[in-house]
Amino acid sequence: MSYHPKSLPRHFPCPCQSKADDPAPYSACCQPWHAGIATGTFAPTPEILMRSRYSAYVVGDIAYLLATWHPSTAPGDLDLSPVKWIDLDVRHCEEAGDAGVVEFVARCRVNGRAQRMHEISRFVREEGRWYYIDGQMFEDD
Repeated sequence: MSYHPKSLPRHFPCPCQSKADDPAPYSACCQPWHAGIATGTFAPTPEILMRSRYSAYVVGDIAYLLATWHPSTAPGDLDLSPVKWIDLDVRHCEEAGDAGVVEFVARCRVNGRAQRMHEISRFVREEGRWYYIDGQMFEDD
């Protein structure tokens, strides 16, 4: 299931679950990053960028996903398959200079079947802005 960012209820809990003990609404968590692309407001860390990209997958914000993908690895077009995203678990984040990595496990349902996506994502900062480069998938879970 995906939602259009503009049609979400005001207090819709943010899918990124950055504050699991006190969930923030999407409007106060990832939506400002999604809307900020147009005004030059960008996620300040690789973890926040990864979380906001996860939320973009949940709400179906293809424009944000493409805008935050590094041009050297970005697909020319992106079509989101019907996936119900359930949960995000960030396991490790690391930032060194203009490079960053985030390890996470995302849980979803595809055609009613539970699946897990375990990935270590790589990020790069250029001109003060973080971009997703690529990810290494693991099947060890």
